[in-house]
Amino acid sequence: MQALLPPSNNLKISHVPTRLTRVVPTRFAVVKCAYRSDAVHFHNGIGSSRADWQSSCAILASNVVSQQPQPPPDKPGTADHVASVNGHKTNVDLDLVPIEKLSSSSSADDKSCSPPPPPRALTITDLSPAPMHGSQLRVAYQGVPGAYSEAAAGKAYPKCEAIPCDQFEVAFQAVELWIADRAVLPVENSLGGSIHRNYDLLLRHRLHIVGEVQLPVHHCLLALPGVRKEYLNRVISHPQALAQCELTLTKLGLNVAREAVDDTAGAAEFVAANNLRDTGAIASARAADLYGLEILETGIQDDSSNVTRFVMLAREPIIPRTDRPFKTSIVFAHDKGTSVLFKVLSAFAFRNISLTKIESRPHRNRPIRLVSDSNEGTAKHFEYLFYVDFEASMAEVRAQNALAEVQEFTSFLRVLGSYPMDMTPWSPSRGD
Repeated sequence: MQALLPPSNNLKISHVPTRLTRVVPTRFAVVKCAYRSDAVHFHNGIGSSRADWQSSCAILASNVVSQQPQPPPDKPGTADHVASVNGHKTNVDLDLVPIEKLSSSSSADDKSCSPPPPPRALTITDLSPAPMHGSQLRVAYQGVPGAYSEAAAGKAYPKCEAIPCDQFEVAFQAVELWIADRAVLPVENSLGGSIHRNYDLLLRHRLHIVGEVQLPVHHCLLALPGVRKEYLNRVISHPQALAQCELTLTKLGLNVAREAVDDTAGAAEFVAANNLRDTGAIASARAADLYGLEILETGIQDDSSNVTRFVMLAREPIIPRTDRPFKTSIVFAHDKGTSVLFKVLSAFAFRNISLTKIESRPHRNRPIRLVSDSNEGTAKHFEYLFYVDFEASMAEVRAQNALAEVQEFTSFLRVLGSYPMDMTPWSPSRGD
């Protein structure tokens, strides 16, 4: 079968005999893409996900004609034949089902059995990207196995495939490059405060917040087997963990130096890998099990109500709803500095919208604003970006009206995400 070429001005028309020949039209079998709800298996290992099925259906939608004869009637749907799509041969079975075969097969066995149900048509749900994509969800986090971020990823997405990343920005890039489906990153702690690095990365990247999870943190002092805490000369951990355990380390009478590393589980891994008998690590009990360390002290955080808030990031936002509590995160700035902050906050106060967080960060593109005054000279003011979390869904009219008013006062406004609040109850950190 030859493909039809579009008309061209360069074509030369030659004289042909006037003898007319009756051409019998070729009968083409109409094909139909049947989306199966069960798993699809291909010989070359490609197309085992819903995304590949959607690609196959997109190909079939553009005048696809099979160049090979249909398989024998007694072996329908087999992948032993080689299909040809748009002139390209492939060993992938696309499950092309002729419509007349569907009708004939249903009438042939009418007396013996009931006709099989027709293939289910594709719906918008099938074409929209599902979170699981027919496979295990891949979630990126910063740290190594045993980190608290890994535990947060498991709490947010049970049975997920956790992907460790050495830096926060790598976790962002993993989602953007489709290496991971989600990222779970910390943004604030009840004792140590905000994690400013991730707030800056939220603005730099185009990912969307699709959820949050609050994880109680239980710190332990770890060391190599046989090492007593009196023998330690230094303790290493993440800066937040060191700040959260500063008072307890002093109460234990440990005259040790405190050194910061990238993450808590990485500190435990470093002590075990280098056989450091004079160094302790602050990490989780799971990190002790993973890296063969002993727990010298448990529950060494200064406050038992030690909770870290994580956000879940995705490439696409979720649809806001009103049937459950939602939270919305925004970031804004204004050319006139902080004088508009009161007006912005009033937009929420007048509509009875509660704010759960407000964070200011330096405006990297415009860190300083100069104000000329002939009498006073030149004044310098710092420029800030403001991150705000408020308890309302973007599906609510009051939230939409509030942001419409905020946009009048600001030169820059971006919605980072509108997502369900984490309403799961939690108890103070315990050693059990």
